[in-house]
Amino acid sequence: MTWGPFHTEAGWRDLARLPPFPAEDVRRVCVVAAHPDDETLGVSGLIQRLHARGAEIRLVVATDGEAAFPGSSPSERRALGARRRVELLESLRCQGMGDVEPVWAGLPDSALIEHEPELSDIVRAVAADTELCLAPWPEDPHPDHRVAGRAAFRAAPLGAHRWSYPIWLWHLVAPDDPAIPWARAAEVRLDDATAAVKAKAVQVFRSQLEPGPRGEDPILAPEVLEHFARDREILFHEPRTTSTPVSRFETLYREPDPWTMDSWYERRKRTVALAALPRERYALAVEPACGTGALTLELAGRCDRVHAFDPVPAALSSARDRLAHLSTVELSAGSLPGDLRGPADLVVLSEILYYLSEADLKATLDRTVASLRPDGQVLAVHWRPQAPDAPHHGVEVHERLRAHPGLRSLVTHTEDDFLVDVLERR
Repeated sequence: MTWGPFHTEAGWRDLARLPPFPAEDVRRVCVVAAHPDDETLGVSGLIQRLHARGAEIRLVVATDGEAAFPGSSPSERRALGARRRVELLESLRCQGMGDVEPVWAGLPDSALIEHEPELSDIVRAVAADTELCLAPWPEDPHPDHRVAGRAAFRAAPLGAHRWSYPIWLWHLVAPDDPAIPWARAAEVRLDDATAAVKAKAVQVFRSQLEPGPRGEDPILAPEVLEHFARDREILFHEPRTTSTPVSRFETLYREPDPWTMDSWYERRKRTVALAALPRERYALAVEPACGTGALTLELAGRCDRVHAFDPVPAALSSARDRLAHLSTVELSAGSLPGDLRGPADLVVLSEILYYLSEADLKATLDRTVASLRPDGQVLAVHWRPQAPDAPHHGVEVHERLRAHPGLRSLVTHTEDDFLVDVLERR
């Protein structure tokens, strides 16, 4: 592939410091590359670190990269594909990951668009129980990278963090392009030793560092490589676009207490949230996604009546056991947005809004306001870090609540781990 002119690394030198990559406490990682060397260029430092911490690395390579030089004959392409496989294996050994055995999809280089469903099937099988999926940025200028990213994230299992790594972005997109998703970006800082190993691993790909068979410019020319010699790697979070399915929560509630509701964090969060409520008592509170009823129990002490609902039978069963002694609490099966009804004096939205798709989130916010009495209030409390299944971020959903024209803010409380907001209907 020959593109140009390239944006030089000098244009990116003023790039602001980004939040640290958050998903480093994982045990099983699926890495997807469109071509041998993509993973080394984009995330070598990260996967070195994860592997050193004991994570299992599963690598899927979509193509052999045999079409790097389009003018090559069929026999030259076959030879290049075989060579690139050998180079990748050597590069992995160089990075201390000789135990990683790539899954070679063997799909056609530069024609991956015709095999996207097939690649998704391969990734789905490899990534079945992984906790982190790394794949090319789905908006990368290279079409194979876009396909690999889309296919990988479509196949990533529920519960897995999803992060993309850009490759040709640095060369073919202007640093000030508004299409770059900086709001979803994070960085992995590389120490000197990790950066040196990465640099050595990149040099293994001699087929990409040397001119092509007809004197074509190297794919990894010096002006390309300089982008990957930084002391950091940049990734973009790739949130799901659909609401987290009930089946995901049903899986979690196979454990009696999947959220450890008696932990100090959960107990303190409930205390802080209830302390933020400006009224001593409320007539009727509605609590969607009540789970096992830990917060419901404490709400009952501040409310004449509580109507709580959840779509997961196991959660409701635990809640009924917890709340059986309270005649003022009504429990039922239900989900957002359709089962939120009023009129209520208080609607409690705890750890649920970020699991909703854009359409469901908007509908839920509107229904929340509509379900409130004229002076009714909303209590929202959410975890700040990114939940792996969530289409939205905790900070984002609280900003959306504060910006809703039907609500005015009364209390805002921010901590490193969680957010609390109380709002009142206008």
